[in-house]
Amino acid sequence: MASIARHARVSVQTVYNAVGRKPALLKGVWDITLAGDFEPVPMLDRHLATSVWEAPDGREALRRYARMGRVIYARVAPVVPVLLAAAGNPDVRPVWAAVDAEHAAGTNAVARSLAEKYGLRDGLSAAEAADILWTLTSPDVADRLVRRRGWSLERYEGWLGNAMADSLIGDRATSTT
Repeated sequence: MASIARHARVSVQTVYNAVGRKPALLKGVWDITLAGDFEPVPMLDRHLATSVWEAPDGREALRRYARMGRVIYARVAPVVPVLLAAAGNPDVRPVWAAVDAEHAAGTNAVARSLAEKYGLRDGLSAAEAADILWTLTSPDVADRLVRRRGWSLERYEGWLGNAMADSLIGDRATSTT
């Protein structure tokens, strides 16, 4: 907090008054980095997300969702290792839990919409699809592949789109509506 205050040329107390304790600061940094701006627009209402539902079929929708994942990971990549390393810290644990819950809510909404608009692989429920999306699009999976294994963001996007499509819709490619 002291270095943030020095950088901002304010007192440490001003930082605490403006953002709260370190966990609140970390969550604020995550939210702004994830969104890419300060606008109070939910992620699923932003252009990258809405373009997913303009896709002509389920595979293309998931390719666009993978593009969204790549763009978001590119933004949050510097913060992910910090969160992962500090996830066991009792002060940071609620931040990671909130990030994870928001991610789960987002993937649940995407899975439900995907099921309604394009359909899912036979025998796969929307809840199971949400679990698969939650796993495949998790920040730690992206971090493992891109930062730790050296994949390019383009390679990650291509793998993610294919993995999601193969897992959720299989050979089904056209809209069910």
